[in-house]
Amino acid sequence: MLVTESGREFAELVRKHQAMVFSIALRFLRDRPVAEELAQDVFLRLYRELPRLKTPEHVKFWLRRVVVNRAMDYVRSAHRRREVALQELPEPACAAGGRDPLLEASLRKLVASLPSQARMVIVLRYLEDMEPREIAELLGLPLATVKSRLRRSLVLLRGKAQQRMGVPMR
Repeated sequence: MLVTESGREFAELVRKHQAMVFSIALRFLRDRPVAEELAQDVFLRLYRELPRLKTPEHVKFWLRRVVVNRAMDYVRSAHRRREVALQELPEPACAAGGRDPLLEASLRKLVASLPSQARMVIVLRYLEDMEPREIAELLGLPLATVKSRLRRSLVLLRGKAQQRMGVPMR
């Protein structure tokens, strides 16, 4: 079976954007199998939408928008959540490069405890390294709203961290 030119283009788009799509899903959902499934679903939708997407920038924006929306939808449907027994978790690997795995785990938990809207702007800004302007465009929000959500989310995170460490709040 010959690969058509459009098939090659699609394969190249998947290669180019799969890390970004998977990264957003994984960092937001914190569940590898669910993030993989969500990423596959996003690329299936891309295949159907491809004729309508005109530029590489439009494709990238569309992918980000769809993965954000699908991740938020998944979180809203609480019946899909599952718990994993401690015995089923793999042994933690030793951290390299002077990183503190306990601190990182604590920060991930704090971010995960945020409401979904706040968590998404934190994930996009600090884990996906997107600028507030890009986040505003992606989420269809005014730039000022994104900035205020980031500010409120950071204040909320700081308060939760202080509470966890037993530091009196000012």
